[in-house]
Order: sequence, then C-alpha cells, then structure tokens
Amino acid sequence: MPQSRADLHRHADTAVASGDDVEPRERIAKPRAMTNTAEIDSAISHPGSVRINVAGAFIVDGTEQSSNEQPSSPANGALNANGSYHEGKDIRLPNHTAVVSHIAVDIGGSLAKLVYFSREAHSKEPGGRLNFHSFETDQVDDCIDFMRHLKDNQLTLNGSKPNDLCIMATGGGAFKYHDRIKKALGVDVLREDEMACLIIGLDFFITEIPREVFTYSETEPMQFVEPQPDIYPYMLVNIGSGVSILKVSGPRTYERVGGTSLGGGTLWGLLSLLTPAENFDDMLEMAAQGDNAKVDMLVGDIYGTDYNKIGLKSTAIASSFGKVFRMKRAAENDAEDNGNIPVNNERPSSSSSQTRFSPADISRSLLYAISNNIGQIAYLHSHKQGLSHIYFGGSFIRGHPQTMNTLSYAIKFWSKGQTQAYFLRHEGYLGAVGAFLKRQPRNWGRRGSFEGDGAALEDRLRERDGTAEWEEHISETHTLKLP
Repeated sequence: MPQSRADLHRHADTAVASGDDVEPRERIAKPRAMTNTAEIDSAISHPGSVRINVAGAFIVDGTEQSSNEQPSSPANGALNANGSYHEGKDIRLPNHTAVVSHIAVDIGGSLAKLVYFSREAHSKEPGGRLNFHSFETDQVDDCIDFMRHLKDNQLTLNGSKPNDLCIMATGGGAFKYHDRIKKALGVDVLREDEMACLIIGLDFFITEIPREVFTYSETEPMQFVEPQPDIYPYMLVNIGSGVSILKVSGPRTYERVGGTSLGGGTLWGLLSLLTPAENFDDMLEMAAQGDNAKVDMLVGDIYGTDYNKIGLKSTAIASSFGKVFRMKRAAENDAEDNGNIPVNNERPSSSSSQTRFSPADISRSLLYAISNNIGQIAYLHSHKQGLSHIYFGGSFIRGHPQTMNTLSYAIKFWSKGQTQAYFLRHEGYLGAVGAFLKRQPRNWGRRGSFEGDGAALEDRLRERDGTAEWEEHISETHTLKLP
C-alpha cells in the first residue's frame, strides 16, 4: 500500500492514551441483550451499520440512520442488476480521515465477498464506512468490473489515486483468479492465507463490535453477546461451499481439526437440480415457506407420539426425505389398482413424481438435512477438543432463522446444554474483513487485538493464567502461527 501504515490510521492510533485495556473516554449505552420480535426480524433482514471508534465501537442500526444520510453505497440489502448483493450492514469509521488505498476480496467456490472503504460525501459527519458486497463466483468478472469501478473512483471515494489501489485477496479464488484480476486492474494483488484471515476477521468481530455476535433459538430468538477480550479457546465452523472446522487457542494460533464436503455448495447444487430456484437466496426463501413434514419421515410418523425415553419430539426428523419413496410407491400401487398399468413396465417419470412434492417442501427438507449434519459434526469435534463455544460463520447461514435454529438446537441437544452456538451479523465476511485488517497498523482497535503477532492479547492471557501454564498450553497445541 503506497500510504504509510503510520499515516493510514493516525487517528485510530492516537485515540487511546496508553495500554490496550484502557476504558473508553466517552461512555456509551450498554447494548441490550434482547430485542423484541419486530427488532429481531429487522436485525436479521437489515442488520444495519456498525460505527467503529477505538474509544468504543457501537452499532447504528439501519432503522436509526438519518433520512438525510446518503452514502455512496447502495441501500441496505440491495440486489443489483449485475447479480451482486450489497449486504446493507456497513461498518462505519467515523473518526477515520486518513486515506485507505486497499480493498479486500474473499473468493470462495460459490461466492466472492468484497469489502472496501468509502467516504460519505453527502454526510455531515466525518469518517467513512466499510461496505460489503457479494457476487456469485461464476460471475467473477462482474466482481472484477466492480473493483475496476472502485479503482476509477478512488479519488472521490478515498482521496487516493487509482493506481495507488491494492487488492488484498484471500480464498481459493485468490490463487485461481490472481492473474486475471491483476491483468484487468493493473494493480498489486496480495494473496493472504484463507484460514488466517477467517480467524483475524472473527476475532475482530468478537472482541470489538457490540450487537454483532448473538445466540438464537425458538424460545429466545436473538440474544446479543457483549464483546469481550477473554475469548479463547473457541471453535469456528465456517460453512461455505464446504465446511471447515477450526480450533482457535489464542491470537493467531489455530488448527484445522475437521470439516465436511456437505456444505452450502451441496445445498445449492441439489436444490438447483430439484427446484426452479435460480440463486441461493431464492432457495432460502422457498425453504422459509416449505413444510418438511411432507417430505421427511418424522418420529411421530413411526411412534405416533414423542419418544420421550431418548428425548425425541414427535416432530424430530427420523429420516430426511423418508416419505418420498413410500409416497411414490403408494402412487404407483394406486395407478395399478385403477388399471393404469405402465406400458412395458415403465415406471412413472421423475418429473411426475416431483409434482407431488413442492419445491418449498423439498428446500426445507434439504436445508434441515444439511444443517443437522453440520450441527452434529460440529458438536462431535467440540466434544473431542473440549470446547464449549462454537461460532458459526460463512455465507451458508445468511441470517436464515431455520438454519440458525437447526444448528443451535443440534448443538444444545447433543451437548445436553453444555455447549453454546453463536452467530454473527457479518457471518459471510470473516475472511474478507480479515484480509482487509491485514493492512492495518499496530495497535488498531480498542484492545490492540490485531497487532501482527497478537502480543497484546497473549500478554493478558499470560497474566491471567500464569506464564508457565500458558506457555505449556501453547507448546502442546499443534498450531500455525500467523506472521
């Protein structure tokens, strides 16, 4: 990045007088733990904006934004003509006035997630915001065109020259599309490790941003968790096209302990074959309207009631898609009984059988099947590793209530309430934010939690646990230390 790192965040570095854990100079209202039903729906569909200040970050929800505010980015939750999606949960940097000459992109197997900084030219407030966009990876050229637009408008957006722009890229596409991006934009493209960026992004959200992390269940639909510096160890279950499960033992210290190939790409692929949905959001919308009981075989279908001895409700799924074959065979028997015997023993076509099952019911059934599987695998790994905090990230979730409730219920059921599932409002952008933060100066953030070597948090952990015990813990863990 052409701008000096000291100059990049001069205001962020000087906002804290000394030390990593000093209290903010200006007290802010304590975030509410719970919201009412209307606020829950709004927070999920329009997660709002996060106003970040090193003296104390806080969220300004979309419903609370000034009507006179006209940011340069699209409106909250806007689906653009080129198929990209603006997430509508921008991160504000109100005290930031220095130039930012980089953007970050996380290119996965299904989606490319983009994070960039822009000034708010029409706002009377200083600073700017981080903007979030996503593109289908199959349309990666649209993503590149959008980055070209950002490059051409760097002077207006950030006050820097177009050629000063630097691309921070992560994910598999950072390697697959590296040459294409560099040739199209004519700028430096720096590749960052995918897993490392995920952890940096998640650590930032957990420790810095109020009203970002929350729990979810049917009885308590959305309960926010306050940021806290003492977060380790924990498990990250990142659900993208596939699933990666990471154990995080400390700042920049992690190991991949498992995963599964049955992830968001599996759901997307199968529903593309079984339903008319054209994109992932269409599939989630259909799932929200469907009834899996018309497709799945439930415990109640077998026992006629709950199976209380082992804690299974009558609505629990005994077999995903278990009713399909039985209902199809029943229809064939009815046809034979009525004299409609197929010619040459031909069986009814798959298209005719699909008409008995709506796309919405199929979508809901498959969503539950994938989510339940991920939930159980996540619990098994957490149990093996002795972890009680599981954070779910990745673009598979999308704030979808059925998905979050299924994952949360699976973790609670198998752990008998001893393990907690957590979700994030920016769950799909952990890697992109991590890549963006790789360009930040030392001591950035309220707790100094994103220094290159993670020394600030490590020092506090040593003070808490005792140096000898902490060093022994680290030495026993197979880890990959980030630079």
